[in-house]
Amino acid sequence: ACNEKTYDIIVCSGGDGTMNEVIQGIMSAEYRIPVLYLPTGTTNDFAKSLGIPKNPDEACESINNGSIFSCDICSFNDRYFTYVAAFGAFTEVVYETPQQFKNMLGHAAYILEGMKRIKSLETSYHLKITYDDGKIVEDDFVFGMVTNSTSVGGFISTSSNVSLNDGVFEVTFIKKPKTLIEFQNVITALLSKKQDIENSESDYIVSFKASELSIESEIEIPWTLDGEFGGSEHTIVIKDNMKAVDFIINTELKSL
Repeated sequence: ACNEKTYDIIVCSGGDGTMNEVIQGIMSAEYRIPVLYLPTGTTNDFAKSLGIPKNPDEACESINNGSIFSCDICSFNDRYFTYVAAFGAFTEVVYETPQQFKNMLGHAAYILEGMKRIKSLETSYHLKITYDDGKIVEDDFVFGMVTNSTSVGGFISTSSNVSLNDGVFEVTFIKKPKTLIEFQNVITALLSKKQDIENSESDYIVSFKASELSIESEIEIPWTLDGEFGGSEHTIVIKDNMKAVDFIINTELKSL
């Protein structure tokens, strides 16, 4: 990372994983240089949440016509993520879907790969989740995600009430279902574009907002960070770093 203010703008062209690598460097730098993000990946969840157009020419217009939006960035132990840290059912779909299928089929590639992994709902983790100065949730979960985004993977809708710079992130955990009908309800909650998880009435969904969160497990849990494999951990601590990175966008801030 550059620790001298010799550059005016950092331009990142790529997908969510590429943006994640850029964020690792920015968060370790002494100076905060604005980022112009050109979303050229497959799903581009983070860019969608920021209101950045997929067309590179339109996105580049933000240099002349845009404004600075200071966005929250979350820490995950000693790493960072821009919009999602997740584990469990279907999370491996994003980073194990063959790149050639992503290029040919786009979003449909994830759906097809996900259908092959229905059995992932059979694996659960017993977790102790602590947040907001002592609140505790303890149960068996098949899926969990911490997000600062309106959607994940292009098909999981997190909440209709998301702000990217309010100092809190959205948290969703899915309990282990016991019957086939409950399995179906969980799949619907995960994959339905119309489903607002935060406002779901399902007994199998635990959802809340927090600024700091710790998760403890007796066994290592494999995580994804911004759609890429993020390692396996017994214990993690996630913190929201409010307005940590400046993005150049061509969108009214009040819409974020």
